[in-house]
Amino acid sequence: MRRHWHRKPHLVRQAIAGFPGFLDRAAMVRLAQRDDVESRIVIRNGRSWAVHHGPFRRRDFTGLPSTNWTLLVQGVNLHDERGADLLEAFSFLPYARLDDLMVSYAAPGGGVGPHFDSYDVFLLQGSGRRRWRISTQDDLTLREDLPLRLLRKFRAEQEWILEPGDMLYLPPSHAHEGVALDECFTYSVGFRAPAFTELASQFLQDFADRLELPGRYEDAGAAPVTTPGRLPARLVEASCKALSRIRWTHGDVEAFLGRFLSEPKPQVFFDPPARALSERDFRRHLGRHALRLHGKSLMIYSAHTVFLNGETYQFPRGVPPLLRELADRRAVQGTDLPSAMAALLRDWHASGYAYFSLPGRRHANG
Repeated sequence: MRRHWHRKPHLVRQAIAGFPGFLDRAAMVRLAQRDDVESRIVIRNGRSWAVHHGPFRRRDFTGLPSTNWTLLVQGVNLHDERGADLLEAFSFLPYARLDDLMVSYAAPGGGVGPHFDSYDVFLLQGSGRRRWRISTQDDLTLREDLPLRLLRKFRAEQEWILEPGDMLYLPPSHAHEGVALDECFTYSVGFRAPAFTELASQFLQDFADRLELPGRYEDAGAAPVTTPGRLPARLVEASCKALSRIRWTHGDVEAFLGRFLSEPKPQVFFDPPARALSERDFRRHLGRHALRLHGKSLMIYSAHTVFLNGETYQFPRGVPPLLRELADRRAVQGTDLPSAMAALLRDWHASGYAYFSLPGRRHANG
């Protein structure tokens, strides 16, 4: 964190020793056929590129060439709890910065060309080998004739071949290119660095929903005009005066960030359990098993507020330690809970935000 995070690339050999990954090609194809999964197929033919967006059909994969193509699946952590487990290895970083886990399957020669990202990314190699080339070049001009955001010029300065378990970290705006040397999988853990323009736009939209400015424009006593098409200076001045009264606080910004950064992506839906547990059964389960946040859930907190999947929960006396533990460790267990706390956790369980990790059933989806 001191030497590399958000500063410069870092290669870690055997970050997860011999990491085999947890998806095969068939599993990737199944995910890419789902309409709630964001996926792409990228095909290279010389200097030409083609991009196809999912959801795909099985027959879309039968006519692909034997080389020079890749399948990318976003948000694997949302659909496979093993992906969510992998993200916990990166819990030395704030969950508020977390984006998702993308997995790519590449045939030999496959890749997405020389490019740069606007976020921090850890590129963890699964099975197979991939050659990465990187550059600190300042020229990030993009080609305009392609369906991908590829660099017009790329001057590689360093090169490595990554094998299973190796990992390459790249800060934002570092040019790089990865090419599969054989059939391979890469697990990309992305941490967003929101642009302030994006944050400002979203904040102002959110703030507008809560804004109240009393009064209305008045122009009693105004003289008749001979230039009705001209914008009245009086209207401009009155509007400036009214808008200058708009103020927001540190608390307004904090509350917006909590909601915005924990908000699920549009394609995310939660599946509640088939039967809601009674309070007695819920307490009994919580005494015997860990209650875990679902991989789709994102929970963050401030001094007095919990934000879970875009929802806000206030605690005037401070966020209870149990909820801080659930947010930090993504799992809690225990029996000695106040009724209000038990009711809150039971509601989250009934909404599908959390599940009990039962013996022989480590994950919510199997």
